[in-house]
Amino acid sequence: MRDLGAGFRYLLKGQKWVGRHGRQYGFGLLPGLITLVLYAATLVALALWGADLVGWATPFADDWADPWAGLFRGFLTAVLFALALLLSVLTFTAMTLLIGQPFYESLSERVDRDVSPDGTAPESDLPLWRELWISARDSLRIVARAAVWAMLLFALGFVPVAGQTVVPVIGFFVTGFFLTEELTAVALQRRGVEVRERLALLRSRKTLVWGFGTPLALAFLVPFVAVFLMPGAVAGATLMARDLMGEGTEEDGVADKPEEGVGA
Repeated sequence: MRDLGAGFRYLLKGQKWVGRHGRQYGFGLLPGLITLVLYAATLVALALWGADLVGWATPFADDWADPWAGLFRGFLTAVLFALALLLSVLTFTAMTLLIGQPFYESLSERVDRDVSPDGTAPESDLPLWRELWISARDSLRIVARAAVWAMLLFALGFVPVAGQTVVPVIGFFVTGFFLTEELTAVALQRRGVEVRERLALLRSRKTLVWGFGTPLALAFLVPFVAVFLMPGAVAGATLMARDLMGEGTEEDGVADKPEEGVGA
């Protein structure tokens, strides 16, 4: 239970850190806003022309008698939009981290330097294009794993009673785990920790991960909240990554060091 509270404290510390470093917070908002605009445009386009797309994809229903063709295509349109919405929720963090790789890499490194007892931070020797490729590849793997869990939990949702009570709770813990993996990847990838090692590391401290990721997953249910919490989530995940790697942390750095040139 101690780890559960520690994970939540890292989430709060991350938000507090970006709150005291206004410039870093402002830059950290940009990737989330870009991703939000792209996803919103896609969903709006799907809402406007989804019925036409379904009609084009189901020519065999042209000769069906009314009202069956309309009901069938209306159902498929609703399913298509629901799947697109679910996919956007599952991939929002991964896409935001991918778009904002340079922003979040800089933010995470700044947090490392700020809280490190010797003022240093691990640095990647890889070129930017290589880091982007690794990030995209690992994100795809994590999204695939999350999609498998999502389908399993969706199926279990039809189980009477448990499907409406226990399964949603499990779903939030699963979402919190994968959300934490995506966020800690920014700091751990810079340390050369591969995706399999990251998953093993996180599984070894599940309660710490749940304490960090599950409240964040719940907060992300509120529209637009993810955009504003992402910079602090990356900062908090960096602090937690230091804990997972057994690295020392200067606690005063989290609370008392304002950004150079920026008022607290």
